[in-house]
Amino acid sequence: MPDMIRQVDYYYTMAPDKAGEGARLLAVLRNAGVNLLAFSAFPSARKSQADFVPADGAAFVAAAKQAKIKLKGPKKCFLIEGDDRVGALYHTMTRLGDAKINVTAVDAVTSGMGRWAAILWVKQRDLKKAAQILGAM
Repeated sequence: MPDMIRQVDYYYTMAPDKAGEGARLLAVLRNAGVNLLAFSAFPSARKSQADFVPADGAAFVAAAKQAKIKLKGPKKCFLIEGDDRVGALYHTMTRLGDAKINVTAVDAVTSGMGRWAAILWVKQRDLKKAAQILGAM
């Protein structure tokens, strides 16, 4: 089965870079019944940036607003899912590189159940071209 690549909305917030902040943010969403397709966080300028790809953007925004979490977005990124195999991400990265599209960031993981997934970001100005090259939905 070929990989499924789709454009999805993501939002981000900046949070203190300290123990428990990620759990606090995720608790807000869990308590509101918000499902995430993907989540990634990393340090940035003495804080942490938390990126969220919600299944339901409206429910996510409402929960964040209720908890007074300041969001940026929505912006677009790509969610990739497929059957796990050696070099699963290689062809996607090669196609973008050959088209001179820089990948801003990527997080890829395997589920251990024969599946893999990734979230991949390009500059917003490159979204349309990247979507065409990748055959994204």
